[in-house]
Amino acid sequence: MMGLWDTFLNWIRSLFFKQEMELSLIGLQNAGKTSLVNVIATGGYDEDMIPTVGFNMRKVTKGNVTIKLWDLGGQPRFRSMWERYCRGVSAIVYVVDAADHDNIKTSKDELYELLSKPSLAGIPLLVLGNKNDKPEALSTGALIDALDLRLITDREIACYTISCKNATNIDITLDWLVKHSKSKS
Repeated sequence: MMGLWDTFLNWIRSLFFKQEMELSLIGLQNAGKTSLVNVIATGGYDEDMIPTVGFNMRKVTKGNVTIKLWDLGGQPRFRSMWERYCRGVSAIVYVVDAADHDNIKTSKDELYELLSKPSLAGIPLLVLGNKNDKPEALSTGALIDALDLRLITDREIACYTISCKNATNIDITLDWLVKHSKSKS
């Protein structure tokens, strides 16, 4: 009975309140940021993604939530732009290729460099270890340890492993994001 009541209340809220959020998806090149945007937007995965040069922006509506996604290039020459596109967002989504062990340290270093910026203080952080469909991919616990995420105490943080290819854990990722959207009445 309680579930029915919650569903009814959520429906009533959706009639009067629209949720909006702006996210920046960042991470090293080939982590799967653009694939994640496509899976969120269309539910589809494309094996032949072209690397993002600079940035792309896409608006997606899920229920009563409109999400503005900034998909930022992960090549070294674009990393200096990350801070600019992370200021004032609802959350920073940091995508890591969980199967690329050679780049985990670089990914960690870039994450900590970004989070050291005073303009980004307190913005919630969602770390996604993509490519968990590969046998060599780190588990959630191993990714938390490899990136030393327990040391980040100045903001809300969550970490999940996902697979854009198989749409694994995309639902819990969206749930976390929707909880961090802002009401616009």
